[in-house]
Amino acid sequence: MKIAIIQLCSALEPEANLSKIQKFIDEAKSQMDIEAVFLPEVFYSMSNGVEPTPHLVEKGNDHYNKIRQLAIKNKVYLLGGTAATKNHNGAKVLNRNYNFSPMGVELTSYDKMHLFSVDLSETESKTVIDESMVYASGDKPQTLDIGPWKMGLSICFDLRFPELYRSYFDKGVNLITISSAFTVPTGKAHWEVLNRARAIENQSYVVATNQWGDHNEKIKTYGHSLLINPWGEVLIDLGEKEGVATYEIDISEVEKVRKRMNVKPNLSLV
Repeated sequence: MKIAIIQLCSALEPEANLSKIQKFIDEAKSQMDIEAVFLPEVFYSMSNGVEPTPHLVEKGNDHYNKIRQLAIKNKVYLLGGTAATKNHNGAKVLNRNYNFSPMGVELTSYDKMHLFSVDLSETESKTVIDESMVYASGDKPQTLDIGPWKMGLSICFDLRFPELYRSYFDKGVNLITISSAFTVPTGKAHWEVLNRARAIENQSYVVATNQWGDHNEKIKTYGHSLLINPWGEVLIDLGEKEGVATYEIDISEVEKVRKRMNVKPNLSLV
């Protein structure tokens, strides 16, 4: 599958973010006949982490349709990215991963299960974030099938919970998506090693799309969006900038590594 990975410095206003995404898709298409585009967490609108964005997505509303149109206009699978979504079961919003076909069909969605909480007030960064003040948590993992690819969906802080990814492996997942807005201090400390570990443990490709830059007075993200192969090798690292990279991933690489390691899924857990 020929893919594009996009790294953004998303702002609060959706139009600026959509414009940049379209520019990067155009750039990717000039490099390769891409089939799928992977986006980071809260690509549509980045809030300050204290209160939700006012630009909430709801199925069928204008925000939803603008995201959907990216897939239709560019004739690509639009995968992995998240947007703050209206929650009809409570006051707090959901951080929802959206996935669309090239025809604009919503394939499946996943709501972030593990909400980020960090207190680095006594360190140089002074970062204090508690997503539970803004978001309600999701309650179930989600997979997505596209041809021979079975994807396990996850978002940012989920990365620290290996049992989620092991459950995906046991369901036959061969590609893991980790859309993120990993902050600078935790990103420097843990981002690459955790992503490589998830690839190695589960002999799966990992597409880890991250935000990058100074978004507002409270949020600064690390960047370094990654594509990692099933052996744990970093194939793409987008560094510290906005940008896009393309690559053709090969299902046979998963099969080679799994044959070499001879690790079998625990089907009793599926």
